Parts: sequence; C-alpha cells; structure tokens
Amino acid sequence: MNILLIGSGGREHALAWSLADSPLTSNLVIAPGNPGMAPYGEMRPVAADDLDGLCALAVEISADLVVIGPEVPLVDGLADRLASLGIAAFGPSAAAAQLEGSKEFARAFCARHNVPQPAYFPVSDYATACQHIDQLGGFCVIKADGLAAGKGVVVADDAETAKDAAKSMLDGQFGESGKRLVIEQRISGPEASLFALLDGDSAILMATAQDHKRAYDNDEGPNTGGMGAISPAPRLDKALEDQVMQEVVGPVVRGMAAEGTPYRGVLYVGLMLTKDGPQVIEFNCRFGDPEAQVILPRLRTDLVSAMLATTNASLHHFDMRWDPRAAVTVVMANKGYPGSYEKGSVIRAIDAAETVPDCNVFHAGTALADNGDLIAVGGRVLAVTALGDDAKTARRNAYAGVTKIDWQGGFYRSDIAKT
Repeated sequence: MNILLIGSGGREHALAWSLADSPLTSNLVIAPGNPGMAPYGEMRPVAADDLDGLCALAVEISADLVVIGPEVPLVDGLADRLASLGIAAFGPSAAAAQLEGSKEFARAFCARHNVPQPAYFPVSDYATACQHIDQLGGFCVIKADGLAAGKGVVVADDAETAKDAAKSMLDGQFGESGKRLVIEQRISGPEASLFALLDGDSAILMATAQDHKRAYDNDEGPNTGGMGAISPAPRLDKALEDQVMQEVVGPVVRGMAAEGTPYRGVLYVGLMLTKDGPQVIEFNCRFGDPEAQVILPRLRTDLVSAMLATTNASLHHFDMRWDPRAAVTVVMANKGYPGSYEKGSVIRAIDAAETVPDCNVFHAGTALADNGDLIAVGGRVLAVTALGDDAKTARRNAYAGVTKIDWQGGFYRSDIAKT
C-alpha cells in the first residue's frame, strides 16, 4: 500500500515508526516530517495545514491510505476533502472532529448523550465569565473554546487567577480560538487517558495512558502539551476501562451516528477519576502527544490493519494485541518552554540513548542545520520511550536513555511515572 502520513511531531514520528514496520506498507511518504522520520519513508515539504497541497500529494502518489496525525487538518476538513477524491483517510470528518475543535460543542454533546462530565458554562464576554467564576468560588478551569495547541487551559485555585486567564483569552491570547470560553467546575482525582478506535458503527478499546501536563517536577509550573507519560495508566483497571467504554465511548459512537456525523478514527478520552466515577475532561480526535509515543511501542497488532478496519467499518470482528509490559516516555523540552525559548541549540548522542534496552527516541521539534548538526527548533523536542517488565523498570530505562543524550539547551522532568 502507498501510505501518506501527515505531520511533523513526536506523535507522527511514532506513527511513522509503526507504519513502516507493517507488511502492508510498500511505500511511506511523510509530509512534512522531521529528521527522525527519514529512515522510514520519503519526506515531502508540504505543511500539515496546506490542505490543497496535501490533497495534490495524495493524488500524485496514488495514496491508498492517508494517516492524519495533527488536529488542525482534521478540524479543517482534510478527511472530507480526501473522501471527495476517493482516498481513504484515517481520521474523523470535520463535523466529527468538533469534539476536539470546540470545547463548547463537546460539552453540549456530552450533555445531550448523558456522558459524565463536570458542570460547564459557555461564555463570550468578560462580565459573564466573572459571574460564573464567582459562582464556582474561583476554583475552576478556564478553557479556550477552539484549538490552542494544548495551551488554552488554565486550572485556577482562586478567582483572581481565573479572571486574569479569562481576560487574556478573550483579549486575543489565542486568537479566534479564545473568542468563546468554557468555564468548568473543577473536579479532582487522578487523570488518565483512554484510546479507542471507532468506525462509525462500533468501537474497540486500544490502550490507556497517563500524561504529565505541568512543566516542572511535582506537577508545578504552567500547563504544557505534555512532559511525559506512562502506559498502561496505573489507575485504569479493567473494571474502569469497561465503565468508560460503556458510559463514554459507546454514547459517542451512537450519538455521533444519530446526529449524522459518524465518527471514524481514534478517539482520545481525557478522564478524571473522581470519587463519583470517571468524568470526561476533554476529547481529542487523534493520537495524543506524547501518548502516541508511549502507546505505540506496546502495540503488537499491525497498525495498518487496525486503521483499515477503522476506515472499512469492520472493527466489530477486529482484535488488538498489546505487549503486557509497561512503557514510560520522558519529554525533553527547550529551556523556557512553554513560554519563549531560543532555537538552534545542538543535540548529540541520540544513538547512544537507543543502546538502552527497548528504548526509542522520537523527534518532535528538531531540524538539520546547514552543517548537518541536529538542532532544536521546537518547544517539545524529543520523547524518550522505554519498555520494562514493570513501571519502575520502564521508568529506569527511559531515564537511562535521557541521560545519554547530550543537549545543553534542554530540560526535562525527573519525576515522570514516579510512584
């Protein structure tokens, strides 16, 4: 099969690594890709948000399947454009991708279909936002309605923090994405993520993971796109997995189909495990980052076959196999992230990290300098993933890989997956 993979981050590097390993993949083209993906396929310089260019490329290479990694082209309708050309795409339609593209849509959908979630209040002006913030005693969550690269969420402990966040977002901090906000009741409990494949009619469980969002150790500092992860999620046992599939994923399948927007692709369910049971924090319409980097190394089923079962509506007789071992991913980020940071620092000794048993280094924000040096150009730059017989061993292996990498311009949390 000719496969086109869209994206350039750590998630897409993990996808490229898995797709290239499939016996069904005869040719893999990656657009635009990053230096770490070069061994797996042909790189083409077409941006992930250039829908015209991506459609032209898919036609040019006679793509049998297009795997859409990032959320922006999904929300913008790339899967719909490809469908009109008769090209199969792994990823939901623009209408279905509203589950991630609009927090307000997702909350209203959950309300319509009795999916457990915290109380929420959509607002578009500062005065109304302040009223709801005060109503919640300042202990709340402020979310930009639209896409904000994982940064449009502020978890507030007091009214002043919440109101400052609301004002910044409404004043244009995230552009059009913050013109509407969702003010949410703040709930408590361990966080976890569950991934399922949906084919429009049915769904199957993929895997679970637990992400670490805060920038610094002890869950301190600002929220980020994710500083590390562990899979399986330590607190999502079989009973809770079944509960989430029944109370969340099932209603999503049936609800989206009933509303005329059947969901096909991977669904990321962000959960808070409260004392009253699992509640939905957010949906993503694609693999997470760094969750893809921690989940895919555990996958033993052929990824292309799973994607085809999704696009062909045949998940009802498909099964997935997973490595029973644990995986831990540690993200190495540019100093200053998630704020401003300098670009261009040199990274060395990635090969040394991959000498650690069962350790892979996935590139996210890297590029090649004119002299051939690997340099950091993004916020989150590398994701170091390792497997182990248990979480402790996987964690030890991941940090062994991290410490072998020579990069003076980066930082990482030292407590990922620590118990």
